[in-house]
Amino acid sequence: MANPIAFLARRSAKRFADFAVSNPLVRWVWTGPGNEDYANALSEFRPTDRESLLEMIQGRYLLANKLVDTNGMSPFAVDMVHDDWLDDLQTFAWLRHFRDARSDEERAFARSLALDWIDRDGHFESSIWGLSLTARRVLNWLRHFSILVDGANPEDAKVIARSLGTQIQSLKLRAPFADDPVDALMAALALLGVALCDQDRESEIMSRLNTVNALLDRQIDEDGLHRSRSAKVQLMLMVELTTLRQALLRQSDAYQEELSEILDAMHVALDAISLGTGEAAYFNGTGQMEHDIIVSVQAQNPSRARATGTAGGYGRLIDGQSIVVADSGAVPAPEYSRHMHAGALAFEFSHGRDLVVCNCGPARSDEEDSALLFRQGIAHSAPTINALSAASIPTRGPLKNRVVRIGKLPEIATDEAEHSMIMRTHGYEDRFGVVLERRLTLLAEGNSLVGQERMLKAKGRMSGACAIRFHLADKTQLFESGDMLKLRLGSGAVWNFLWEGAEMRIEDSVRQSAYFGFHRTKQIVLDVLVGEVQEVSWIFTLDEG
Repeated sequence: MANPIAFLARRSAKRFADFAVSNPLVRWVWTGPGNEDYANALSEFRPTDRESLLEMIQGRYLLANKLVDTNGMSPFAVDMVHDDWLDDLQTFAWLRHFRDARSDEERAFARSLALDWIDRDGHFESSIWGLSLTARRVLNWLRHFSILVDGANPEDAKVIARSLGTQIQSLKLRAPFADDPVDALMAALALLGVALCDQDRESEIMSRLNTVNALLDRQIDEDGLHRSRSAKVQLMLMVELTTLRQALLRQSDAYQEELSEILDAMHVALDAISLGTGEAAYFNGTGQMEHDIIVSVQAQNPSRARATGTAGGYGRLIDGQSIVVADSGAVPAPEYSRHMHAGALAFEFSHGRDLVVCNCGPARSDEEDSALLFRQGIAHSAPTINALSAASIPTRGPLKNRVVRIGKLPEIATDEAEHSMIMRTHGYEDRFGVVLERRLTLLAEGNSLVGQERMLKAKGRMSGACAIRFHLADKTQLFESGDMLKLRLGSGAVWNFLWEGAEMRIEDSVRQSAYFGFHRTKQIVLDVLVGEVQEVSWIFTLDEG
């Protein structure tokens, strides 16, 4: 169990130190002349799209799967409530599309956006100059520095180089006081990128690489998964690590050996929590991610998780065309749990390219009031008791908004020969006298998924109302047929759902998808009173008729 007082003390000390180096009396030391001749050491492997370039020139910005028409205004002047859209805008990852520029005017447009950012946002403001965001912006400016300065007049080139130098200096001064481990790692990655691109800093490469490797050793678990247990964080890190690995390979094989080993493991771990749809399962803050970025990252490494097994507290079943990814509900240290969800025993299920059972994902960035609700167990395909989650998310105190484990560690194990998985959560043991156990099994070459929900007496009196939820994929239609339900997926495939030992009802749900956006869907709910029934059984089976 986390020590909240010690955690608060560490965080407060780091925040005070960060304030000391970022307050106006000290920020003047951030300013530097900058280097106007950064080498093109960082390559770009993410896909480019000339149509996106043309759309931006017309004032339409498709970022984070959201299209915003600025009506000719600067995107940096738009009052935008979508945090994900703003994040993509501020990181300048869209600069890659200007590699497809065919004229000086198109390249000048990218430069004008950078100069406009410098004019509007080039002075420190905490939300725009957050460590992780600044680190990604620095890396993107380094990747595409030639786009920003080639053809620029000498004064504009100096302004851009000076701004980049200031951002780099801010990372150097603030990184030691990062209170978020991801921020510290992202800053270290950016500073390694700077050393690779600036000949004057070439002597720093090894020390910067050692810092990155040390942080990775602490933040990446033995299975290759980031300790936040978030595929969103995993992918963000892998984008930058892949670019740096390629640059280090051009320098010397000896530079990147340890980094390559960690990155290879991260590829396997990302695949282990991904479905046949190509998307990572929606767990712990992971939701809508750009599919083309996922594909481009995975294309850099052939390593895959091709078998049933466990990774980072998740379990994966593979049989035929079916993949099941399930979450034991393992809770990391509080510094990693700021955005994670309380989804113990939840799962997602795909068959081929069809998503069948899923979780809701995180709330939309413009719905802050719903953020906590989407992190609870009821937003997952999981059992809950009295609508309470197996872990807590305090709304006040030193661990505010961080997931905190209740009870003993959860358990998870898989059997590859049987294509089965068993999970237990102790999060309800003290409150309701019960340990919940879920067993998932793929049968008939993946054409059936069988579930067994057991309520094991733990201590005292067993009590509470257990609801077992199955959130369904977008465009799924439900039809009652005798004692079973028929599910017609958007693809036209039909699945039958049967159950035993509980009462069934159908409720509304929502799902955020990289393909379909945020849509209303349906969920199946099985209700049972704890203590009255020891086991509930259910099955999804493909209708091949």
